[in-house]
Amino acid sequence: MVGDRLMSFWQNKRILVTGGAGFLGSHLVEKLRKRGCQKIFVPRSKGYNLVEMEAVKRVYRDSKPDIVIHLAARVAGIGGNQANPGRFFYDNLMMGAQMMEQGRQFGVEKFIALGTVCAYPKFTPVPFKEENLWDGYPEETNASYGLAKKMLLVQSQAYRQQYGFNSIFLLLVNLYGPRDNFDPQSSHVIPALIKKCFDAIGNKEDEIMVWGDGTPTREFLYVEDAAEAILLASERYNKSKPVNIGAGFEISIKDVVRLIARLSGFQGRIVWDKTMPNGQPRRRLDTAKAEKEFGFKARTSFQEGLKKTIEWYRQVKNK
Repeated sequence: MVGDRLMSFWQNKRILVTGGAGFLGSHLVEKLRKRGCQKIFVPRSKGYNLVEMEAVKRVYRDSKPDIVIHLAARVAGIGGNQANPGRFFYDNLMMGAQMMEQGRQFGVEKFIALGTVCAYPKFTPVPFKEENLWDGYPEETNASYGLAKKMLLVQSQAYRQQYGFNSIFLLLVNLYGPRDNFDPQSSHVIPALIKKCFDAIGNKEDEIMVWGDGTPTREFLYVEDAAEAILLASERYNKSKPVNIGAGFEISIKDVVRLIARLSGFQGRIVWDKTMPNGQPRRRLDTAKAEKEFGFKARTSFQEGLKKTIEWYRQVKNK
């Protein structure tokens, strides 16, 4: 059976998951355990600052991995990217480059690198196809982050060519779901909007302020679907050509706000701050390659995923 074969893929293997205690990582580690994986090493940033080479060397010595899934990243929304472009570029570049280089030297069987939709050019034809990745410069507000992550693709392909190193590169769209980051200083659009709605309800306010004009479109992937995609690619995909991981749909920010307001119970006005940036005009990935190469197709509808996310936040907030 296919299920048995994939379960056996993980058994007796030591897996290093950087960022494994984070939003995406925690869901991925749960799925690894369900697949029968017993030896999972999750480094914490307090003990291993992966921006520093000595910490990277130490995490390999301590974990002795067969497979590395590199999820750790310095991330934020538009505001955080605009305020810290240098830090976002350097930290993500150094973490990725050093993790892959030490993985090569250590002789790991496979290295899974995570890229981002932010790596695509600002005016990429929709839906974004992997072959369009180098057709222009990314959207300015998050270009430093997107380009730093994009270097993992260059490194992956160069290392396969020169060293025969088995690494893969997956391009993820915006994720959302339970355990997301709801800190207003660094959160992405969905958790930020959910928190705004709940705060307004709690403070008996009759309006919320939202950045931009609501016209940009985005694609959102439920976090458990993303974790499943990464594991399927780990099990079945062994090429350095990039692969999009997404839900295959786009929705305007205006419609996202309305839906979140309705599902969270906020009935006040939505005020658009048009002095603030919109970000990239449109985003939607062509996800055909992921389905063809390793059988991934998103299962969770956007409304269903939002309901689960909002309910999780409601429960955590009320504790």
